[in-house]
Parts: sequence; C-alpha cells; structure tokens
Amino acid sequence: MRADKARRSQPEPPKAGPGPPGGLMDLLRIAAVVLDAEGRIVLWSPQAEQLFGYTAGEALGQYAARLMVHEHDLDLVNQLFAEVMDSGESWAGPFPVRHKNGTVHLVEFRNMRLEDDRGDLYALGLASDQATLRTVERDLALSTRLVSQSPIGLAVLDPDLRYVTVNPALERMNGIPAEDHLGRCFREVLPTLDVEAVETAMRQVLRTGTPIVDQASTGRTPADPDNDHAWSASYYRLDTSDGHVLGIALSVVDTTERHRATLEADRARHRLALIADASVRIGTTLDLYRTAHELADFAVPDFADIAAVDILDSLLEGNPSAVGHGGNTVLRALALAAARPSEAAEAADRPGSIAAYGPDRLVTQCVRTARPVLIPHVQAEDLPRIARDAKAAALLGRAGVRSYLAVPLIAHGEVIGALDLKRTRNPRPFDHDDAVLAGELAVRAAVSIDNARWHQSVRNTAITLQRSLLPDHPPPLAGLEVASRYQPARASNEVGGDWFDVIPLAHDRTALVVGDVMGHGIDAAATMGRLRTATCAFAELDLDPAQVLHHLDKITSGLGHAIATCIYAVYDPHRQRCHLAKAGHVPPVLVRVGRPAFLIDLPAGAPLGVGGVPFRTTTVALGPGDRLVLYTDGLVETRDQDIDSRLHALLRHLDAVPDASLEDTCDRLLNALRHPGGHDDVALLIARAREGP
Repeated sequence: MRADKARRSQPEPPKAGPGPPGGLMDLLRIAAVVLDAEGRIVLWSPQAEQLFGYTAGEALGQYAARLMVHEHDLDLVNQLFAEVMDSGESWAGPFPVRHKNGTVHLVEFRNMRLEDDRGDLYALGLASDQATLRTVERDLALSTRLVSQSPIGLAVLDPDLRYVTVNPALERMNGIPAEDHLGRCFREVLPTLDVEAVETAMRQVLRTGTPIVDQASTGRTPADPDNDHAWSASYYRLDTSDGHVLGIALSVVDTTERHRATLEADRARHRLALIADASVRIGTTLDLYRTAHELADFAVPDFADIAAVDILDSLLEGNPSAVGHGGNTVLRALALAAARPSEAAEAADRPGSIAAYGPDRLVTQCVRTARPVLIPHVQAEDLPRIARDAKAAALLGRAGVRSYLAVPLIAHGEVIGALDLKRTRNPRPFDHDDAVLAGELAVRAAVSIDNARWHQSVRNTAITLQRSLLPDHPPPLAGLEVASRYQPARASNEVGGDWFDVIPLAHDRTALVVGDVMGHGIDAAATMGRLRTATCAFAELDLDPAQVLHHLDKITSGLGHAIATCIYAVYDPHRQRCHLAKAGHVPPVLVRVGRPAFLIDLPAGAPLGVGGVPFRTTTVALGPGDRLVLYTDGLVETRDQDIDSRLHALLRHLDAVPDASLEDTCDRLLNALRHPGGHDDVALLIARAREGP
C-alpha cells in the first residue's frame, strides 16, 4: 500500500506526440537552411521563406551568399563558410541579410557542419530575426530577474498542479528548498495548510481561466513551525497565444504583520466592548456579594474557566487594609464562578469563608504589590504558590490548571482584594493583554465592591440601631393577644424608620402603635427611636389617641425636615372598645369573627411633622376573637401595582386563613405580599381580643 502511494506521488513522465502550434519556437520563427560544400542551397524550410521572402523554388540550387548577402559582405561570408566547413566548429552571431524585397535585416545565425553517411559535408544554418530574438531575450531576462529577486513568492504549477518552478522568496516562506517542491503537488509540500481550499481554487482557475486574487489563508510552515503566519495568494492561468493551457502561476504575499495588526485591533475593540459591557453588568446593586458575583460571572467562561473574587477581611471588619510585608494575608471569599464542575473549583475558597494566605502565595504578592501576577504556563512547582494549602494544590494539579492570573482590586487608591483567574480547558495562556483587560475590569468592579462594602457597613449599623430601638416581646396583656414582625428593606441602601410598639397602660388597657419615618438609613432609624420614646412617654399620660398624635406632630416638626406617618390605638378589654387615630398612615384592617376583613375608615390626618392639622379619634368595637391588623406601607406598596389592588389583596389573604394563629398569619402575609425587591422595610402588628381582661 505504501509503495502504491509512493508511485502515485511521483511526477508523471512527459507525454510524447505533436502539440499545437503557438509555442516559443513559432514565436521566434527559427529558419533552417542547408548548404552543400559549394555553398548551394539544398534545403529551405517554410520558416526560411517567412524570414527571407524567397520560396523554396526560388532558393533551392542557388548560391546562398549571392542570393542573400550584399556584395560588399561576400568575402566575409565566404571566409566564415570555409572556416565552418574546414574546421567543423560552429559559428554564431548576427549578420545582415538581404530580403527578397530589397530590405536588409539583421539575422541571428547558428552555423554548423553536417556530415552524411557517405562522408559528404554540408552546412546547417539556423536563423532568427535578431530584433525578435533580442525582445524575447530581454523579456526572459526581466522575468528571470523579477522572479529570482522578488519578495513575493512565485511558483508555476503544471495542469496536474505539480510544481514546475519556485522562486527563492517562496522557498523562504515555505522553509523548503526549491528542488523539494518540483514535481510534487501542494498537499505533498505543505500538508498542514488548508489543502482543500487551495487546490479547489487552483482547479477553478484552470477550468475557467478567471484569476483568483488575494485569497487569504493562515497556518504554519516549516519556515516557522511554532508561530502562525498569514498569506495572500493569487492564482492565474497560463495560456499560450493560441489558448493552450500551460498551468497555473501562483503568487504569495506574506501578510503576517498586517494580519497580526488586524487581530490586535480586533482584540482592542473586543476589550473596549467587554469593558463597556462590564460597566453595565457589574455593580447593578449595592449588595456586596452580588456585586462580586457579577464580576466573577462576567469573567467566565469567555475569559477564564475559574474566577474568584476575594476581599481583605480587615476591611469588612471596619479596619484599615492589612497588607504589610510580613505575615499572612487574610482574605474573605466573596464570589466563585466556574465554567463547569471541576476539581479546580473545589480547590477555591467558598464564598463567605475566610482563608489566610502566606507571604509566599501569589495572591498575597498581588495585593501587597498592587500589581498583576501572571503565570502563562503553570508548572507543578507553581501550584503550592497558587493554592491556599497542599490539599488545594493537589486538586489544582489533577484539574490541569494551564494558566494563572491575579489582578488587584483597587478602589480610591487602596487595595481591597484580588480577582483570581485560572484556565484549565482553555488552551490559550494568559498574556499581557489579558492582564491589562482584567485590570480594567477589576478597577471598575473594585469601586462598585467598595461602595457596596461601605453601604453594607452603613446598613448593618442602621439595622443594629433600628432593632435595638424596637421592643422586645411584650409582657402578658389583659384581654389581648399580639404578634409582630419587622423586616428591613432588602435593598442594601434603603433601611428605613418603620417601627411598632405594644405599651401596657393603666386599667388593663394596651396601646398599639405602628409608624413609619420617611427616608432611609441611620437618620431615619434615629428619628424613629426618638418618636418611639416620645410615644411611650405620652402614652403614660393617659391621653386620647388624637392628643398623642398632636404632641408627636410638634416633636417631629422640631426635628428638622423629618416626616412620619403613624397610627395609634388604645384597646380597653373591659368595654371591648378600641380607640384609634392616624396621621397620614395606611388604613388598619379589622377582621371580625365569621365576617370578611375590611379597612377601618379613619380620618386621614396629615403626616407627623406637617404641623397645624388636627387629628381625630375613632372608636370601634373589638369583641373576643376579632383581629386588628396594623402595618406600614412596605407591606402593600409596590412600584408596579396600584395601592387599591394591593389593599384588596391584603384583605383576601386575611380572609383565606381565618383560623390561623397570629404568628402564622404574620408569616403568611409577609410571604404573600412582600415584594421580592423589598425596597422598603415593613412593620406588622396583629392583635386579637380575648375573653375577659
């Protein structure tokens, strides 16, 4: 089988037999004339008739010198003829010859002596018009020089697509000597390139005669087997003057530099597009962990197979960043993203976990120097410096980590953590351009992460303050059972000033309070604390609900621009009456035993802090088993539904569970009505009247 293949790869021998006219011999019109020993013409070719003008009948038997040479050249011609006939040496050169029409032409001659089988001597003269011959010689010299010295790779292939001629430039491009091209087809010389595309193009040109210009291709040749190159190839069919196909002319221009510049420009545009996309997709919220996950998810899988985001743990504790030159660097993992499950992902720190990295670790080097750390080709000895411990290093080794890159997260001039990237299946190593791109992403994300960190710190402070100001479980109440809930806003920057209170009063009565300070953050929580304290003080004075709101309005007006809504109710178990007043608050709900829930129609009243608006007290019966539901607007208000629809939904949910416990009712309402976005906090207080005080 190998022998057959070898035989097929050998060039086929030239085919014998007549060919069509129109070749170089016909272009030169080489005339053949034979003279006998005395100088008479004994043979006259058709080309001689074309060159000299005499027919064979006119020339045969004539003395050639007298027929074709001017009289003053006869002696020289006879001398040259004698020398050829006597010595047998050839003579070559131009000589003026007289045409039949009387004109004189310079003709290039090649004269040589012939001898037949009887020993008779003859002179053979081969002649061609000198002007035509010089033109062909000049064209040939020019073509040869251009082909040999051209920086463009040039080749000629025969109709079977086998190399006939290869110039030095193409030798250098292919890294193969010219002699190793000759007689072989393209697929045998350069099998690593796109053979099918090249040979298809050649056959098309052979068939149609239409050139193919600037066909782009890329690949590697023996000239530079370790790097990709790019070429632009053009194909032209070679024909004789009468249309006979000689083969294919191939020209190849090395466009590697232009190709690389184009790729670099494409990469630059891609980097800009990625950065623009990252600006939209990273930092959509002020949630610390979500922002870190947005960065990690953005990097996977197009940029890296594994991405991790870590922050200096000291910053989360509210301390300055600890990135000194000695000791361990303590990092808290915020996010981890993997293109697919792998042991490399298992080796990474879980989000929320804390790990100490020694001074020899690469991530430590990254955060301490504030510079990227790049290992294009990870070796076994690099793994202990990448992983947190020996077990993680073993996992990375089994996962086949190919390339590693860590870039610092720098916000407001301070290193706050690192973005850690690994490639396991992606064969392309991280390079300098990747480090620049990752650095750009890290810079943009770091600001968002740092902002989220600060907002989370503020939010935690506000929640701590707010919860510290809310009441603990109330003591046993006379004739009343209560359940309450408080949920802070789920958006990290929108902790509000909602509150509730249950205040035991004299004569077995109980004050029920729910309020909402407009605004968010620590200021709202602090204002809420002041109002709650004031409400407790006024409640002890045994004032009517409208009077309590009147005094709270005065206090709120003195707190600057503070505005709050509030509902204040007092339940008397002996009379089974509930006295209520509200200041701009959402209406309370009353659920009587065996009857549908309904909104209590109270005079609206202005919010606390507006000033000058009177408040009115309304009294409703509250018998055993009846439930009073007080809440803040965070339970029912959303950005995509009107308030009436939401209030009706509240009533429906209360009717759906008439026999549920108060605790269960609180949970059901929050689960059913609380918007997933949670842009406002919620205070909920449900009271149910019992038999007897």
